[in-house]
Amino acid sequence: MLDNNIEAKISKNIIMLDYNVLESMADWVRVVDLTGTVIYANISMIKAIGEDLVGNICYKAYGRDERCSFCITNRSIETGETVQKEEIIKGKYYSVKSSPVKDRLGNTVAAVEVFRDVTRERQLELELINRNTLISKDLQFARRIQERILPRPGDFDSLEISYIFQPSEMLSGDMFDIYYVDEANIGIYICDVAGHGIAASMLTMFIKSTMRNIKEEIISPALVLEELHIRFAKLEFEAEKYFTIFYGVYNKITRTFRYANAGHNCYPIRFNKYEVEPLKIKGYPITVLFDKVSYKEDEIKLELGDKILFYTDGITEATDYNEVQFGIEGILDQVQKNPDNILKEIEDKFIIHSWGEQNDDYALVLVEVID
Repeated sequence: MLDNNIEAKISKNIIMLDYNVLESMADWVRVVDLTGTVIYANISMIKAIGEDLVGNICYKAYGRDERCSFCITNRSIETGETVQKEEIIKGKYYSVKSSPVKDRLGNTVAAVEVFRDVTRERQLELELINRNTLISKDLQFARRIQERILPRPGDFDSLEISYIFQPSEMLSGDMFDIYYVDEANIGIYICDVAGHGIAASMLTMFIKSTMRNIKEEIISPALVLEELHIRFAKLEFEAEKYFTIFYGVYNKITRTFRYANAGHNCYPIRFNKYEVEPLKIKGYPITVLFDKVSYKEDEIKLELGDKILFYTDGITEATDYNEVQFGIEGILDQVQKNPDNILKEIEDKFIIHSWGEQNDDYALVLVEVID
């Protein structure tokens, strides 16, 4: 065991070491006694607040005339806890941590407070919040634009269109459109851009604009998709930027529907009261991976009352808790059971299947021959 003189000398050196450490700290440090009086403050705090800090009531340092509504010093002294909060002092933000100071008998006799300047961090947080607010407003505006450029539901000459359109984020990578190619023909497509969000939504704008430009020159769905591929390739995007699209042209005089498919694995479904027929046709997605692509084209005859259901894989690839996908089978099942209210029935069943979780954009579009 150490003799009393050595122990006293070590204790004195430790006290001096603690004192020197506190005096050299850039953070403010002060000690407040049971009466709320500051009995010690390190050099950093005295220089910032003033010489009259020591011996004054603790809250006077903040330029206040009464105690804080939540006094962490009192809390530390009363409970023995280490308590932390933020204070604004002279226009700066400080993280303040208060810890109890005990005597040799274990009685709490004071609290030591450490003030750390976190102004820069808070300013960065405020800047980030402000920027996010501006971005959020821009995204909300972009979403309104995206929704308003969708075709209006209702009669479109000899066809009637209805749909459900639901982005998984603020903006969607799914898009569809219906427009006049000429007096006799109506173009209809649905597309799904890889990914979702801002980048995907911007690409849908390219698709919409380009498809409407091409239709002025070409009627054949297969040739339209080939031209769309050529124009997309000229953008020189990365390989991971690609999309699928199913495009058809309805002739209202002959009631024929010619169609081609660029990688859209959600085959549209033609149905009526008597039969259900997926419009199966294959083709490569629109991507920069291929220099030149050719597409096949098929044609069907439609009758009054026939309907075609277009959809995206945000529906079919939705999984339940057992990782079982809703699938095209889920779509077909609802078409056969509930043909008269198909969009709402599919959405309801899809939501139940996926337990209300939506991980991808989805679109359901129904076109019916009415004349």
